[in-house]
Amino acid sequence: MTLPFRKDLDKYKDLDEDELLGKLSEEELKQLETVLDDLDPENALLPAGFRQKDQTTKKASSAFDREGLLAYLEKEALEQEDREDFVPFTGEKKGKIFIPKQKPVQSFIEEKVSLDPELEEALTSATDTELCDLAAILGMHNLITNTQFCDIVGSSNGVSNESFTDIVKGERVIPFLDEPPNPTRVEESLQRIKDNDSRLVEVNLNNIKNIPIPTLKEFAKALETNTHVKNFSLAATRSNDPVAVAFADMLRVNKKLKSLNIESNFITGVGITALIDALKENETLTEFKIDNQRQQLGSAVEMEIAKMLEENTNILKFGYHFTQQGPRTRAAAAITKNNDLVRKRRVEGDYQ
Repeated sequence: MTLPFRKDLDKYKDLDEDELLGKLSEEELKQLETVLDDLDPENALLPAGFRQKDQTTKKASSAFDREGLLAYLEKEALEQEDREDFVPFTGEKKGKIFIPKQKPVQSFIEEKVSLDPELEEALTSATDTELCDLAAILGMHNLITNTQFCDIVGSSNGVSNESFTDIVKGERVIPFLDEPPNPTRVEESLQRIKDNDSRLVEVNLNNIKNIPIPTLKEFAKALETNTHVKNFSLAATRSNDPVAVAFADMLRVNKKLKSLNIESNFITGVGITALIDALKENETLTEFKIDNQRQQLGSAVEMEIAKMLEENTNILKFGYHFTQQGPRTRAAAAITKNNDLVRKRRVEGDYQ
């Protein structure tokens, strides 16, 4: 979509700027310099020579001599006397010398444990098997091997010589496969809609993100004359307001479509308003979904949606999450009323 102001700039693409500047007189060039005074000197989009006006009025005395300039600057630097320091440098170090603190080394002293003579005699005369049994009872598993622990505890507690049979194991992670791509053939479906194919009742374009906007408009144009398609869905197809306006024009003409799904797109309040206005004239659509758009619709659009649902008694399912309490309540009451009317007609038809 070309912006309006860009159309006027296309005629300046092939102009030769040097030729235009060559035709200007001295007075016009000076006037152009005064215009450049108002420009931002930090504008990176301008060349460096045009960010500030040339304020040099003195004529050049001679040609530029780089070597002569460097020699002059060096001579001036050598002839100029150095400034004396307010505090002369003597090389004396002031302050305390930093000495890192040494961390104390922790020493572990073994504590002497004194036991009763009876316990000490029992431990001294105990066999290796008895000591292993005592270590297992006290929970000191690091003092015995796995085989010794299994022999002591036994398999009744879920322990075997090879592994723990009752240990909790993590579940195997089941890989979650991505949803397969939509197999719908866009060009073939469009041609079948144009041909009014009686076998084509439902069209699903969900999640096909590479459909051009003109092609989506062609779908809306083809549905105006189609008499067999009942369900049409284009969720997550990056549709925008021009597509919504095209489908709004279709809803004013089509009398066979029952369900329309345009969720998860880039439609703003302008496109939704066009669709809502078209539904005031449509008497066949029963299901309409517009939720999860790129930006919120706003309270004014939600009020228009609620008003449309109160006037249109044919819509039985409406997919949208209202952000305002007032329109949400009105819309819920209108949908409930429409379903009650359908139920009442069905009951009356059964009795007849």
